[in-house]
Amino acid sequence: MTKHRTYALVAGLLSLWAIGSVGAAEQVMVVGLFPGAAVINVDGVRKLVKVGNTGPDGVVVVSADSRSAVLRVNGVQRTYTLEREYSQGFAVPTKNQVSIAKGLGGHYWIAGSANGQQVQFLVDTGATTIAMNGSQAQQLGIDYRATGKPTVVSTASGTAAAWRVTLDKVKVGTIELLGVEAMVLDGPSPTEALLGMSFLSRVRWREDQGVLILESKN
Repeated sequence: MTKHRTYALVAGLLSLWAIGSVGAAEQVMVVGLFPGAAVINVDGVRKLVKVGNTGPDGVVVVSADSRSAVLRVNGVQRTYTLEREYSQGFAVPTKNQVSIAKGLGGHYWIAGSANGQQVQFLVDTGATTIAMNGSQAQQLGIDYRATGKPTVVSTASGTAAAWRVTLDKVKVGTIELLGVEAMVLDGPSPTEALLGMSFLSRVRWREDQGVLILESKN
């Protein structure tokens, strides 16, 4: 084999290697966005990656906020917006899904709404129902004393008067449920509105690498 043909063969092999390397990450999607982090799906592998860190197949999260993320894929940077995950390559979206990253104190916080009014929920799988204090209920326009059923509940500091009410609708991300039971406690507790099992039991939920994933059942 001549020297010229040897160089040509080596150049051809290098070209094929380069093409294969560029196409290493075939499908990259951003399926969750948070300040300073993004949930990325690379060829079906999903992971929460903080800014400056590397995810599956060497994909680097350069920057991220609640609107978009800049990823470096195979050395090329581009901006990605939030995408819905798809099933088996067909253009049919999965069921409504919400990804929640751990926040302060290792808890899951999510902005939502109750009866059309905005509310910040603390996800609490130990709470039987959605729970809030009287002041929070008034801010949401809930006349719990007139429409609720009075009861007594046990709290960390003892017993407290409470009213059992039904919220017309509760929405978290793209998931909306109608007729959700809630408890309004007299006094300052709980200090945050709790997203309890009266909502969570009607959706599918799981934890995956520091991300709580909620998914509608239908």
